[in-house]
Amino acid sequence: MRIGIAADHGGFTMKERMAAALVSAGYEVKDFGATELDPDDDYPDFVIPLAKAVAAGQIERGIAFCSSGVGASIAANKVSGVRAALIHDDYSAHQGVEHDDMNIICLGSLVVGYAQAWELVRTFLAATFSGAVRHCRRLAKVAAIERKGDPL
Repeated sequence: MRIGIAADHGGFTMKERMAAALVSAGYEVKDFGATELDPDDDYPDFVIPLAKAVAAGQIERGIAFCSSGVGASIAANKVSGVRAALIHDDYSAHQGVEHDDMNIICLGSLVVGYAQAWELVRTFLAATFSGAVRHCRRLAKVAAIERKGDPL
């Protein structure tokens, strides 16, 4: 599985550590930055290219970090075809994929520790979309909003 990863300064250290762990676990990892710790950088500069690559099918899943994970989630979800969520628990890490076809997990490096983040990422990557009729129906409604730009 090809994985994309991105972070601003707030998630930089965790991103670096997570990328190394993913490579050690046998994943192909594309790093969208930041490539250095810069306290003045902005999460959209790294998360948006990651999200675009996920939406285009260039990578299968994405992992985005910032201090809280909130900004990364907001930015990623601005890209059509992305289903990103801020995750803090194991259930949501797999259920988000199984029911909602989540393709980017967002994590707050100041909210979850590295061990918990690694467990959440492993759970996210191991999960598969159920394809159940009700889940497909719901995703079709979300896709229609993205295409039309208006609510149901």
